[in-house]
Amino acid sequence: MIAKISSSAIMGIDAYPVDVEVDISSGLARFDIVGLPDAAVNEAKERVRAAINNSGYAFPLKKITVNLAPADTKKVGPLFDLPIALGILAASGQLPAEETQGVRIVGELSLDGKVRSISGVLPMAIRAKSDQIEGVVIPYPNRAEASLVEGVPVYSYLSLKEVASAFDGFTKRIPYKPNGDIKSALEESYDVDMCEVRGQESAKRALEVAAAGNHNVLMIGPPGSGKSMLAKRLPTILPKLDFDEALEITKIHSIMGMVHDGEGLISRRPFRSPHHTISPAGLAGGGSFPTPGEVSLAHNGVLFLDELTEFKGGVLEVMRQPLEDGKVTIARAAMTLTFPAVFMLVAATNPCPCGYYGDLLKECGCSAPRIKQYMQRISGPLLDRIDIHINVPRVEYQKLKHVTEGETSTKIREEVNKARERQRARFKGRRIFSNSQMREREIREFCKIPDEAQALLKHAIDSMGMSARAYNRIFKISRTIADLAGSDEIKTAHIAEAIHYRTLDRDMV
Repeated sequence: MIAKISSSAIMGIDAYPVDVEVDISSGLARFDIVGLPDAAVNEAKERVRAAINNSGYAFPLKKITVNLAPADTKKVGPLFDLPIALGILAASGQLPAEETQGVRIVGELSLDGKVRSISGVLPMAIRAKSDQIEGVVIPYPNRAEASLVEGVPVYSYLSLKEVASAFDGFTKRIPYKPNGDIKSALEESYDVDMCEVRGQESAKRALEVAAAGNHNVLMIGPPGSGKSMLAKRLPTILPKLDFDEALEITKIHSIMGMVHDGEGLISRRPFRSPHHTISPAGLAGGGSFPTPGEVSLAHNGVLFLDELTEFKGGVLEVMRQPLEDGKVTIARAAMTLTFPAVFMLVAATNPCPCGYYGDLLKECGCSAPRIKQYMQRISGPLLDRIDIHINVPRVEYQKLKHVTEGETSTKIREEVNKARERQRARFKGRRIFSNSQMREREIREFCKIPDEAQALLKHAIDSMGMSARAYNRIFKISRTIADLAGSDEIKTAHIAEAIHYRTLDRDMV
């Protein structure tokens, strides 16, 4: 007898349907799985056998063949355990086969028949909705995640015995209903706040400008000056996530198994901080069956690269495509996958190998050529994609002991939101959403400056040794500063502040 169970698998960040076909026939007892299964899928044979026996059912001692269709696509992971087990029970007459139709089933089984959580439930539920499936049967810990997709009934269970009883009519199938409004989870709260940073008013202002215009930032300063502390608080001043953004983030984290059991929507902007020993595949994504990397896990959030000059050159070069296009494309012989990667890059580095070049208290022992060589580890193409570079000097003792707190993240975020609203109105109908995305055409249209400001900019370019690449960056930053000030026109003061945020153009003459 043949039974067919509808299931699902992941490719890239999307799900696709998989038909689990089970045939049981007379012959020498054996259990085969075909349809390009990987090792984890093949090992389902032993998990399913034990789970069926330990759930009070009889595992048929016949020839069992399981086909995972489409057969030309590789299947990975343990998510087919539950549909295979139900298919065997249906094909052997222990469950009514017609009751297993119309729903999509995924889940991993333990040897005692418990249903364990899996990765990628959210994109599977999204695909089930587009395929007009009547409902999804999933592990109990994944229920909140799947319920984010409206219009798809979610049936969640703790064990194979529970699932089989529901299909056999012994228990009623009741869809899961989350408590409260899902979108109310978007009211963000953070454990850190920008007001906790003592001193560094210039750096905090630079991060406010960066958040308002979605500009990438490079912070340069000695060890212990607060670069990491500032970076970790940047998400707290970014605009609140909307539901679509949160769903995109949750989808990527779901695929990587990073949505905790019982957790639904991820309501905070991601903050990813990979170590400098990371590989190119770890940063951009990859593998024989490609999965998202850190740039995609930081989607709609912040990617913080501490000790930027310690990253290997080849690793940093893979950043160029996502910084330019907001996505990563990974090509393999059998497939080409694209992962989203729209993020703010915040990088930090010491000014020299010893870390104390320009420090007022500790003397730097590095030679000028060595300092130049050290900073040149940051390639020109990568530096071209970073709008703001700022010095983050050591904080004086008087400021450290000062008890008065600065502006809170909530207050700064209000100003950032106002600036973002101005940009949305300005770029309405165009395929850009922030000042950092402006091209030559938009710069000419929206960044006109008075003659006095032109003179200041000319002096900066000619006399201060600023590079030509700084020219457009200054316009973009000054446009954001004007937006924060609520001004339609870019003024001389805005240009002057923007020039201040191009540290490396002044220092690397």
